[in-house]
Amino acid sequence: TSYVMLNSQFRPHPPCAPHTLPPQPGLLSLTQSIFNLGPCSGPNRQRDLCTFCTISLDQEEVFRTKVFDKSLSPFYGEDFYFEIPRPFQCLSFYVFAKGVFQRDLPVGKVSIRKEELCKFSGKEHWFGLQPVDPNSEVQGKVHLEMRLNELIIENGSMCQQLLVRIIECQGLPLISGQNCDPYATVSLVGPARFDQKKTKVKKKTSDPQFEETFYFEVTRPNSYTKKSHFQVEEEDIEKLEIKVDLWNNGNLAQDVFLGETRVSVKILRNDHIHRAWYLLQPKGNGKSKTDDLGSLRLNVTYTEDNVLPSACYTPLCTLLLKSPDIKPISASAAHILGDICRERYEAVLPVVRLLLHHSRLVSFVSAIAALELENTQEANTIFRGNSLATRCIDDMMKIVGRSYLTVTLKPVLDEICESNKTCEIDPIKLKEGDNVEVNKENLQGYVQKVFSSITQSSSSCPPLMCDVFRSLRQLASKRFPDDPHVQYSAVSSFVFLRFFAVAVLSPHTFQLRPHHPDLEVSRTLTLISKTIQTLGSWGSLSKNKLVCIHVFILTVSMSSLYLFYYREVQKRAQGRKRIGKNFKKRWLRVTNRELSYHKHRGKEALCIMPVKNIQAVEKLDESAFNRKNMFQVLHSEKPLYVQAGNCVEASEWVEVLSQVSRCNPDRLGTFHPSAYLAGAWLCCRSLSDSQPGCKPCTPTLLANLQLDIDCDRETERIFSLFTSSYSKLQKMEDACASIAVYQGPLREQDDYSLFTIQDSKETFHTVRQISHILKELQREHDTRSGTAQYGSQENPIVGKTS
Repeated sequence: TSYVMLNSQFRPHPPCAPHTLPPQPGLLSLTQSIFNLGPCSGPNRQRDLCTFCTISLDQEEVFRTKVFDKSLSPFYGEDFYFEIPRPFQCLSFYVFAKGVFQRDLPVGKVSIRKEELCKFSGKEHWFGLQPVDPNSEVQGKVHLEMRLNELIIENGSMCQQLLVRIIECQGLPLISGQNCDPYATVSLVGPARFDQKKTKVKKKTSDPQFEETFYFEVTRPNSYTKKSHFQVEEEDIEKLEIKVDLWNNGNLAQDVFLGETRVSVKILRNDHIHRAWYLLQPKGNGKSKTDDLGSLRLNVTYTEDNVLPSACYTPLCTLLLKSPDIKPISASAAHILGDICRERYEAVLPVVRLLLHHSRLVSFVSAIAALELENTQEANTIFRGNSLATRCIDDMMKIVGRSYLTVTLKPVLDEICESNKTCEIDPIKLKEGDNVEVNKENLQGYVQKVFSSITQSSSSCPPLMCDVFRSLRQLASKRFPDDPHVQYSAVSSFVFLRFFAVAVLSPHTFQLRPHHPDLEVSRTLTLISKTIQTLGSWGSLSKNKLVCIHVFILTVSMSSLYLFYYREVQKRAQGRKRIGKNFKKRWLRVTNRELSYHKHRGKEALCIMPVKNIQAVEKLDESAFNRKNMFQVLHSEKPLYVQAGNCVEASEWVEVLSQVSRCNPDRLGTFHPSAYLAGAWLCCRSLSDSQPGCKPCTPTLLANLQLDIDCDRETERIFSLFTSSYSKLQKMEDACASIAVYQGPLREQDDYSLFTIQDSKETFHTVRQISHILKELQREHDTRSGTAQYGSQENPIVGKTS
């Protein structure tokens, strides 16, 4: 399983001094900006460039930044965090100049191979832009077999014949968003030799099955005495190589290069048969000398975990799930992980997700919050630090509160971002002609709308958040019984300061806006966010606003979940035949009550399907319609077939629709992974359109919407975190032993002052359990870590082989 966290910035010439970016704490992100673009030619001068960046897995675009107007140093400030849903070779970043009356022009690209991502992970780095050359835009792999045969010809002489079998290809790129029409050329190349043969064209597939064999004579028969008959001597065989080129058949247009690989014939000198997978390479290995196009600054965090069978994780998972019951809580496995990884913000997330899935988070958060309150001396500083408790609650709110933010803030944020009203009230930053009084009215109006949206949203608050807030209120009142406001400030420090104010400041991070807002809107959102923070911290509150906050916090436990997801897709007309133009662009919209599609965004629905009628949501084989990223929504009538914009969006749609319909009573147990066309199901060839499915449906858990979590993956991540901090775990064990022996002020105080050790014996016992489990898991990894054979489908050969 793979995750990518990105952070980037772009320039054309390396600066004399390092350029620093504004910090982005706690974001799993891509932040991009461009500095000093290289020379431009043509009518558009440099200062007129409007640029944007795209992120691609291989040749499939999955994200795009906003367009930055007329600047050679645009700061995009956009953050992306996503799970990679399929195998890939390269993560690529393209910089485009926005065209007004013509197509967008590529400025340059940065392409990082999968195996190199770990080298740059977690570090900011400047990458030089490379030219976007069609001959370098390659992906996929080819399966070849070569064999050297000796033949006896009619007169009894011997000659050698090279057999080249091109078996199949996998992962070829899309062409204009559709599967390609690939064919291959197979050439024997030498100092004075070039023989080329060609396969048949395969229609509409990225994984063509060729299964074609070609023959080349590589030595002259012994009976020949004249060199003119053959240009290659027997001893020159090792100078020959087989070159395989993949092309997309353009029909009336020019054929498009898809990649190549070269294999030296001398690989057969020890073995007369060679069969292997090869990664396709750019022409000339993609090397070309170009002018300086600029540089892109990236901060990429890439995580790839090797997940073992579930049984391997049972001991560690069980130990972690016991954490809420351990007394004191500081001796629990989950708290110990937070203690030894306190500098690593990402260490808390897998624990939160694991405890969420097993409904153990509220009790754990209550225990660690009580521990923090024991060390809090002033009521006005409650939950203001970056502690284990606050980090757990932050992550919990981000996981379960996304739809809550959408319902509460998205309408008013859309209005703010699209109205372009100026709200600047700082005299130093006012522009010529601005009226500070008008700006103040605009700001007050926006703040009132945001504040009202928040304080009237208690019925939409997810139940799990309500349970946590209720616990915080009770703990705060118990710790500071003489302060009547502390029960409210304990909750407001999270819901206002750490949740709503952050979402207002960076709406794109929470998918409330498609892109980072421009500078003027960002300034408006900053002023609103600061005001919301002030209101949430009880600063200068009027009596009415104080009452609103009190009522909101008291009633926040009354909740009902509401989902909202809106994207442009390709929808197939239901019940149509396979031929013809049956796919049309539509806007697909889902809430917790209904699924609908629209001809235009925000317009009247063309069709509405109640969510309660959805029986299954599954991926659709691309062979059904020769289209990638397809999924199907099964309900009481004909299936709804939809093509998402890319593989990430397709996975998101399936996940969202499955979760929102998971409690439906009429859900199916089986489904057909392909379509019913020409009187038969393409998957199982059954002739009846009412035939029950031939494949089991993907299981879904009857749980809250956001809690569909892979516990094995989360436990593997926790194992990796424990392993990378094992030296600190050993120090904690030593500290516990020292405390148990000396029972007083110790010389070793510096060694464990950073650890929270309330009960040394209980903590020591847990640490020893963790150490034992880590050794067992590491042994399992070592046993199963055999690397796939070089040249296999899982480990294809890169580049020219000799």
